[in-house]
Amino acid sequence: MFEYELHRMNHAQLVREAAAQRLSHEAAESAGSARGLRRFGRRSGGQDPEGRVSGEGRSRFVRAA
Repeated sequence: MFEYELHRMNHAQLVREAAAQRLSHEAAESAGSARGLRRFGRRSGGQDPEGRVSGEGRSRFVRAA
């Protein structure tokens, strides 16, 4: 009976450690993706996140019917 309780305690500890490691990996991934979004997001205040559109862009496309 004592060995079974030791086994259950060890198992519970391993489950807690795995959950903590999973949580830390998820936090690192979300921080990394937030960093990447900042890189592609709005850098300058007045511009749209998509960027500027040049005036010559209209000549590249065929007129719609």
